[in-house]
Amino acid sequence: MEQAIIEGVVRLLEDGVPLADLSIERIARTAGVGKATIYRRWDGKEALFVDVLRVFEEADPELPGTSMRDDLVCLLEGLRRRGLNMRSSALLHNVFAQMKALPKLWEAYHATVVEPRRRLTCEVLRRGVAGGELRADVDIEMANDLLVGPMLVRTIMRPHARLDDDLAERIVDTVLEGLRPAS
Repeated sequence: MEQAIIEGVVRLLEDGVPLADLSIERIARTAGVGKATIYRRWDGKEALFVDVLRVFEEADPELPGTSMRDDLVCLLEGLRRRGLNMRSSALLHNVFAQMKALPKLWEAYHATVVEPRRRLTCEVLRRGVAGGELRADVDIEMANDLLVGPMLVRTIMRPHARLDDDLAERIVDTVLEGLRPAS
């Protein structure tokens, strides 16, 4: 039942219906269920939309655990692949563009998708400090921004920028060069 509802939302979006115009009633009709069925699972449109977006998200990668660098490359490679997916999916790009007009949806997406990934990257960086791979005085939040920022700029703000296969490695190596302890 849940899958039919999510597929109904995707079908409506593919038909060009803006997120703001999707009502629970319309979604229920498209999915062939009653509104109560939707409300038993989700407390409103925003929660449902977050689950719809999760369908398009790749699972977080399994970190190799061989080094902080390798884990960071793995995390950034996941972002690069998401960027490629978004570029190839007009539907996904449209949904992200519309999300900005729906603050509750953006907040929910941020809390359930963006923030957990940010915490994971910060954990990797903290392990790097603890293991001596990074200077002890590194601002973890800033280091996260320095790593993730270039990938987000290339995937979102510069949609025609190249997303070369080695981009994650190049970003990580460039940032780590300035964050490593002095020899």
